[in-house]
Amino acid sequence: MDTAEENIELGDGELFEHYRFKASKGQDPLRVDKFLMNFIENATRNKIQQAAKSGHIWVNDTIVKQNYKVKAGDEVKVLFEHPPHEFLLTPEDIPLDVVYEDDVLLVVNKPAGMVVHPGHGNYSGTLINALLHHIDQLPMNSNERPGLVHRIDKDTSGLLVVAKTEAAMTYLAQQFFDKSSEREYIALVWGNVEQDEGTIEGHIGRNPKNRLQMQVFPEGEQGKEAVTHYKVLERLGYVTLISCKLETGRTHQIRVHLKHIGHTLFNDERYGGDRILKGTTFTKYRQFVDNAFKILPRQALHAKTLGFKHPVSGEHKRFDSEIPEDMQACIDKWREYAKHTSK
Repeated sequence: MDTAEENIELGDGELFEHYRFKASKGQDPLRVDKFLMNFIENATRNKIQQAAKSGHIWVNDTIVKQNYKVKAGDEVKVLFEHPPHEFLLTPEDIPLDVVYEDDVLLVVNKPAGMVVHPGHGNYSGTLINALLHHIDQLPMNSNERPGLVHRIDKDTSGLLVVAKTEAAMTYLAQQFFDKSSEREYIALVWGNVEQDEGTIEGHIGRNPKNRLQMQVFPEGEQGKEAVTHYKVLERLGYVTLISCKLETGRTHQIRVHLKHIGHTLFNDERYGGDRILKGTTFTKYRQFVDNAFKILPRQALHAKTLGFKHPVSGEHKRFDSEIPEDMQACIDKWREYAKHTSK
């Protein structure tokens, strides 16, 4: 688990823990700099090596050099003299696409590329920075994230509800926990999804060898229960446009579940969707797909619909959003391709 809450006194100064990871039982010996590259998002090898040279990397409470080989069971920590940046939340005047707002909540349409809350490598320009400028005070959730009831990934676009009061936060969070909220995503995936509709079930947890990825664990041995319902909207040859409805809300849930059934999201770099996974070997086809990647330089996923019961009025609120231009252009391109190749 990575944490940023523990302070350690050392000599004259104080060190703040920024990361903590425990090597899994199946961990083969691996240099600590390479090990941390798999665990810390947006970290560069050079930065990790600099941290090691400065004595900021510890294994089992001992400072190690960058060539230390991490073994199963090792506890790896990264400690610095400054507090973690994500706890230094700064309001920033960033435009927000507010779909709805009242005294207790607001619904925003997040663009692709915007990080939801500050974290390693993304200390400004996030949705939280924008919200703190838009609203004087936001209640903290259980993870110390102001206003957030749920979140979507940086390169996923779409709708999010944000609580403006403690009572609204509790009420809305309970709906997400009880699975009574409505969340529909539109996704473009590799391959022809044969079943017109279906349900994917499989516990989701962090990949023990690469914490930047999540994975499905068989028989529910590890991870948390996750359920995704999908429905085919349009078959476009080597890709399929589908609707996904979430029953649970695990990290990367749709991305991981769809990869698990053999239909990785189109251009999802983290899960291997940025390669040609279906289709021909013709050069023209490769050029076509490369152009589609350029049109949509992110995973093809949009949080289109959001529904919940209002914390004050009890009224059922339902919001819908347009598919963004980049994703729509990519869908249109595949539609044209499918039309021509089916003749």
